[in-house]
Amino acid sequence: MICIIYYTRIVNMMLQLEQRLKVYFPNKKLQKLYETGSSSKYRLDEAVIDSFFEVIAILEAAKDIYDLWKQPSLNFERLQGHDNRYSGRLTHKWRLEMSIEWTNETMTVGIIGIEEISSHYGG
Repeated sequence: MICIIYYTRIVNMMLQLEQRLKVYFPNKKLQKLYETGSSSKYRLDEAVIDSFFEVIAILEAAKDIYDLWKQPSLNFERLQGHDNRYSGRLTHKWRLEMSIEWTNETMTVGIIGIEEISSHYGG
């Protein structure tokens, strides 16, 4: 009986680990920025790059979409006119744009694609 309870706990823990947001980089220039700290396309201030790493860490640590909404500094929001495109604040001027492919019916867990760093004010 103890073995069954122990096994059930292990299975439940494994299922909880799988039910997390996952992060990947469809944008190879942003992947290079993440891996090396520099990219020929993204010549940004050090503060923006530092914030980029902080936001990626928040995304990687998040269990679900609610964890992102709980971070006021992230200002996580869905972009108008898009069903699966979101943004998070890097600085007052810069945003990290991402797409989310939902993996559950409640649209709380999914795979986050890091798409672009953009100016929030268009320039």
